[in-house]
Amino acid sequence: MKLYIVAGEASGDSRGAELMRALREKMPGVEFLGAGGREMRALAGDAIFDWADEAVVGLWDVLKKYGYFRRQLARMLDEITAAAPDALVTVDYPGFNLRLAQAAKARLPKLKIIHYVSPQVWAWHRGRIPKMARYLDLMLCLFPFEIPLYEQSGLHAVCIGHPLLDTLVSQRTDAPRDAQLVALLPGSRSKEVRKIFPVMLDAAVHLRMSRNRLRFEASAASEALAAEMREILRTRGKDDSFCPITIGTAHSLMQRAGAGMVCSGTATLEATYFGLPMVILYKVAWLTYVIGRRLLKIPWLGLPNVLAGREIAREFLQGDAEPSPIASELLQLLEHPATREAQQRAQSEVIASLGERGAAARAAAAIVEALGK
Repeated sequence: MKLYIVAGEASGDSRGAELMRALREKMPGVEFLGAGGREMRALAGDAIFDWADEAVVGLWDVLKKYGYFRRQLARMLDEITAAAPDALVTVDYPGFNLRLAQAAKARLPKLKIIHYVSPQVWAWHRGRIPKMARYLDLMLCLFPFEIPLYEQSGLHAVCIGHPLLDTLVSQRTDAPRDAQLVALLPGSRSKEVRKIFPVMLDAAVHLRMSRNRLRFEASAASEALAAEMREILRTRGKDDSFCPITIGTAHSLMQRAGAGMVCSGTATLEATYFGLPMVILYKVAWLTYVIGRRLLKIPWLGLPNVLAGREIAREFLQGDAEPSPIASELLQLLEHPATREAQQRAQSEVIASLGERGAAARAAAAIVEALGK
């Protein structure tokens, strides 16, 4: 059995590695090749091309790197053709991976193509689903409500649950919350940090003026991002004494802080898992925002709100991401137990709706069944 597997950016690399381990348990002789990052390469070595640090955010970034992605798509197509794998498994990263899947099916009509982590077509563009059904053989979904959207278009879909339930359980510390500590979690990409961290710091300044006993702590995803965040601190006349910046401590901080400001994305679901009272922030280039807002088919951006079907955590997006109202909402969470506890109850309900642990194993089982092996 030979599988060509492609994941983009760090989170996809993690999901891809989890899936590879689960597939090896079910098919010990399986051979992997493709593209991913450090975790996938640790399992398959040089058979996995390292490109997971090439992630982009927003329309302008995509345009700037268009040539690079076009060359990678052509390279992977040639590699798939030469390797003749039993299946192409694409993991998340839909902007690139679904184009690769469509091109691969056009070149190799009999190739089985499986996509792991449904793109958020329910939020952006449901009209894409019938088109996807023409070149995908199986869609592996994280959320139960996604299944009917695909099945009604003839695309077989399986809900495997959310992998965060597996990865986060070992991160629990049961540390007591510090009511005077506010977490700043500005995202894992440089462009997000540059847009969002200044707003978070300005909101922190507003909070300190109202409550001088409050303290702040930020977590960076890497040393490079920590350096960017420290430079932003300096431009605002602050240093680590105002907001210490640590690396890779987001999950700990989510459990220790009394409340937090969280960049929209997977981190909001992680914060929900740990019961962090929070507000959700997001800012991108204006052109990206205007186009995205026109395409968005649901009223919220934050995953906890989408899953709850209501705004359980206030969202401050683009022009609404202003320091004063953000600070006011955080004070509500910090100083009013009823407000804070209501959000935490809703968070518990959202996590319960995700089902049980074992996502990678269920994904592997669905792939084995689809391949008839």
